Amino acid sequence: MVTEDVLSNIPSSVLDYAKDKLIYENGQVSDCIYLIEQGSVKIAKSDGTGKEVVKSILNPGSVFGEKALSGEEIRTEYAQAVTADTKVKVFVVEDVLEASRQNAQLNQKVINILTKKLESLEKRLESITSKDSRTRVVDFLRDLALENGQKVGFETLIKNNFTHKDIASLTGTSRQTVTTTLNHLKEQNIINFDRRRILIRDMDLLE
Repeated sequence: MVTEDVLSNIPSSVLDYAKDKLIYENGQVSDCIYLIEQGSVKIAKSDGTGKEVVKSILNPGSVFGEKALSGEEIRTEYAQAVTADTKVKVFVVEDVLEASRQNAQLNQKVINILTKKLESLEKRLESITSKDSRTRVVDFLRDLALENGQKVGFETLIKNNFTHKDIASLTGTSRQTVTTTLNHLKEQNIINFDRRRILIRDMDLLE
């Protein structure tokens, strides 16, 4: 994976986290970035009422905590292990910045990471403001399949680390809307799902 190759020469440590264990929390000093080697990680924050707002759920190969590279001093969100076997590689920000000053490829990769996260946020905000709730859930499934799905013949298999509450938060809908939409797609035999996986039977029908 390109990210791992580019970061491979920077000093790092590997940490293991049990399910629901916090990797960093709101208010913590932003002095590290992280690369997921195994498992999944949820990035979230609490709104003014204390309600959890899920910003993303990331899988192996994803970098998080990257706002520390653009000047963030204190975390404004928290990162939490979603799976019981989560393993992350930890890099000290100063080591990454120093290496990027000496390595044009790494410097470009850092820029690409920050740009990709910004584009992802803009796409999500555009979806929430311009599309109906059912379409947002369907788009979420399609994007998830394209990014993390495994092709099995004409079908696409996705490891499911998302609760209906997580999907609702990520798509700006209600948990009831997510449940209704998924059940309707299942009744149409477009998808099948359980707590561990989502199977999309035909991507062309997912609309």
